[in-house]
Amino acid sequence: MERLSMDLDDMALLASVARLGSISAAARARGIAISTAARRLDGLEGSLKLRLVDRRADGARLTPEGQKLAALAEPLEAQMASISRAAAAMRADGPVAVRITATETIIADRLAPALPQLWARHPGIAITLQSQGAVVSLASREADVAVRMSRPEGNALIVRALPAEQVALFASPAWLAGRDPASIDAADGPILAYDDSFGRIPEMAWLAGLGLSGAVRMATGSTRALLTATQAGAGIGLLPRRMAGGLIEIPTATPAPPRTPWLAVHRDVQRLPAIRAVTRWISAAFAQGGKAG
Repeated sequence: MERLSMDLDDMALLASVARLGSISAAARARGIAISTAARRLDGLEGSLKLRLVDRRADGARLTPEGQKLAALAEPLEAQMASISRAAAAMRADGPVAVRITATETIIADRLAPALPQLWARHPGIAITLQSQGAVVSLASREADVAVRMSRPEGNALIVRALPAEQVALFASPAWLAGRDPASIDAADGPILAYDDSFGRIPEMAWLAGLGLSGAVRMATGSTRALLTATQAGAGIGLLPRRMAGGLIEIPTATPAPPRTPWLAVHRDVQRLPAIRAVTRWISAAFAQGGKAG
């Protein structure tokens, strides 16, 4: 049998492509350029003497052979990540670079403004703030810390709730045009709300329970887009109260459930000094208030 030479990290990259759905998503998750990821996959194809990726005008897809090998590489991806976590835990100082994945609004309104507080106490920690709505894998070291709007699942994760905040429906004064907010039937829409980027979040279940799902005319994974569309008078926006300055609340039969962000780290790295410092900093940033979403 012919013995083929291959890079194990390239096989792990192939598994990431299969799991995340595209080369670009896998490259972002692994912190490399898309061109680098594509070049490494080309090299893997050459080593294995198989076409693994079908490149089309609408993007790249794994071939059937690529899908089969990616499935075989999934345990390898997890094992390589475990080795990386174990090595970090064995070092006395632990990692000094921490990658955090969160929504765009959490990064822009919660974490980025709080960086001076982190660096005042821990100037040696380098931070990567990775804006990504889709859930990335902590097990595969695609991120070290995750902040999510739905509770992450996984036996290897340490998950805790961050301070919750209230959300509600809001409209701009221009959209109301002098109408009494209490007279507005939200079922007439248009409602501006979230898509399924964050999974089944409680506020969307609340909208469905009120019979308002059919009134949603814009769905997005961006809280910022919901805010600007509502401010522009596009309709009734589902927004955190903290972001609704200048807008007017539209009463509903029952209040929306509190929005609870979740902080997650992998069990293997939770005690590393840099990880502990960063998770404490994130908790403090949420406890101090400000915008979120």
